Amino acid sequence: MLDRLREEFTGHRIWRARRWDGRPGDWVATLHDPSAGVDPTVIRADSVALREALVLEAQRAGRPVIKRAW
Repeated sequence: MLDRLREEFTGHRIWRARRWDGRPGDWVATLHDPSAGVDPTVIRADSVALREALVLEAQRAGRPVIKRAW
C-alpha cells in the first residue's frame, strides 16, 4: 500500500511513523511539491484515510485527481 500511495502522490514524501514500542504507527505525508497540496504534513491512522486526505489536498491545490483502482 505504501508503494501505491507513493506512485499516486508524487508531490509528497509518504512513510509510516513508528510507535513508541517499535511497531508501525500512523501514515504520514509531507509535502515537497507546493503544487501538490496545501498542508505541509498530513497524518492519518490508516492508508485509506491518508489517501482520502491526499485527494482532498490535491483538490485544494487546484490539481486534477486521477482515479486509480484500489
